[in-house]
Amino acid sequence: MKTRHVTMAQALVGFLKNQYVERDGQESRFFAGAWGIFGHGIVAGLGQALQENPDFRYYLSRNEQASVHIATAFAKARSRMSTFACISSIGPGATNMITGAATATINRIPVLLLPGDIFARRNVAPVLQQLEYEPSQDASVNDCFKPVSKYWDRINRADQLPFAVVEAMRVLTSPANTGAVTLALPQDTQSEAWDYPEELFEKRVWHVARPPAEPSVLHKAAEMIRASTRPLIIAGGGVLYSEASAALASLAAHTGVPVAETQAGKGSLAFDHPQNLGAMGVTGTPGANIAAREADLVIAIGTRLSDFTTASKTAFQNPNVRFININVNEMDAHKHAGLPMIADAKAALEQLESALGGYSVAAEYAHKIAEWKEFWEAETDRLYGLRHGPPISQGEVVGAVNAASGADDVVVCAAGSLPGDLHKLWRTRKPKGYHLEYGYSCMGYEIAGGLGVKMADPSKEVYVMVGDGSFQMMSSEIATSIQEGYKLNIVLLDNHGYSSIGGLSKSIGSEGFGTDYKRRSESGHLDAGYVPVDFAKLCEGLGAITVRAHSYDELAAALQAMKGHRQTTAVVVEVDKEMKVPGYESWWDVPISEVSGLDTIREARAKYENAVKKERHLEVSA
Repeated sequence: MKTRHVTMAQALVGFLKNQYVERDGQESRFFAGAWGIFGHGIVAGLGQALQENPDFRYYLSRNEQASVHIATAFAKARSRMSTFACISSIGPGATNMITGAATATINRIPVLLLPGDIFARRNVAPVLQQLEYEPSQDASVNDCFKPVSKYWDRINRADQLPFAVVEAMRVLTSPANTGAVTLALPQDTQSEAWDYPEELFEKRVWHVARPPAEPSVLHKAAEMIRASTRPLIIAGGGVLYSEASAALASLAAHTGVPVAETQAGKGSLAFDHPQNLGAMGVTGTPGANIAAREADLVIAIGTRLSDFTTASKTAFQNPNVRFININVNEMDAHKHAGLPMIADAKAALEQLESALGGYSVAAEYAHKIAEWKEFWEAETDRLYGLRHGPPISQGEVVGAVNAASGADDVVVCAAGSLPGDLHKLWRTRKPKGYHLEYGYSCMGYEIAGGLGVKMADPSKEVYVMVGDGSFQMMSSEIATSIQEGYKLNIVLLDNHGYSSIGGLSKSIGSEGFGTDYKRRSESGHLDAGYVPVDFAKLCEGLGAITVRAHSYDELAAALQAMKGHRQTTAVVVEVDKEMKVPGYESWWDVPISEVSGLDTIREARAKYENAVKKERHLEVSA
């Protein structure tokens, strides 16, 4: 047997750069390189291996959490068919990645995390940055990755590597069980050499399957759809990951069944498709939410059916509602006591369309769908055209960016009040034109995520919409975008605080407590004037071309000017946090104090007790 005498770290890099994936006959390299920041526990092992392999490109980020966000966004934009490895030092660098790991795993996105670790031989412990765990010497802060990883391993011996990396790839390329994969790398083991079999470094192609629906389940699903009077499709992120948009558009057009989109699934259909009712759930449109409330059959495709989608189990009020769940993940397929169709979304949709030949919804229902859609297009136009202020409304900013962007461009966002407004208002024209991280709604994802999306397809203009709260948490990757030459269009909305949680706080009777960026007054409360933060100077300091917009016209002009720039550009615009896009036909369960000395909270609690009665135990439905 031929072998190669190299270090564990060299073997790892040699393996990673020869991993490929294939789906539908299309083959691509799985790892696009590695992101990280060199530090203790990684520079002398994996760092040296990367230095010796320039064909496996190393990218320098400003924050380890951001590294994972970049990889996550890149993988999502590539339909999970390509990703990055993310490396870090033994201590704070490693724990910085935990939030990113949770973000990737919750969103079912493959990323490979390679944190440095304590010495496997232990004799020099405690090493720099080691947290000693008294009950065991075989533990470190990297054990914290276990609950947020789909696969976790620690490579204590050089000869363990071949078995670990194959398992890692199995999980990373699994449509059903992918997410963050963590391989903790003791720093001494990284530098140890072993005779690795030459086969480890040969090109390996991992087939990503499209499992079809079981015939008996498909037959039952077709019967349920034909027997329904008000069916509704909920399109989740799995539609986009499976690249099933064309199949969904065809099924919806031929049957007339309306489609509502989750945050992850928005863009599954073009906004102007006749059956697209828009956003579903807490941040949904009236048509989608009314259709859900009255539906006697819900066809959930590639969605986790989270509380924002189901309006905390209040969205579906028809006493006879039943569910068909199309999902590659068995757990999701069984939710809401639905008929589990464990299958690839594209394959299942094509099968369903064939099985439903000749079926279409009743004329009365089709007319109602058209009315809902017509109303929402008019309402979107109204919100886009308010011309409020200054400061202008957030809805107007969404409209201005939508008008400036092209059909192939991408909007990126993650947290705050923007995701709700974008979910309702953004007119997505092509799949993947809407990139929201809302499974974890991780503040700080936006700019790093925008960089990942841009790297996935540099031909697209990427519009990063970010609030002042998220921006202050992680703006550093502006410098990284300059470093790597990837232009971002950043639209920074300044509303002097946390508008989303401020609005939620007011709705539960707490009057916006602790959500404004105000100075502390002599009374001891944060109720003095706003803290003056010059966001334009912050963006300029990180290398971006920056302008301020004080009105809608100035914003529109700045967005047009962005198109002529070749490097990252930011426009900073103040918005009126009190001028909100309304909520429509939905509710979210946020428990309110049962006992309080404040009248506002007691009043909110009374409303809550009435609303929570609508929650249904759909998991045990017949």
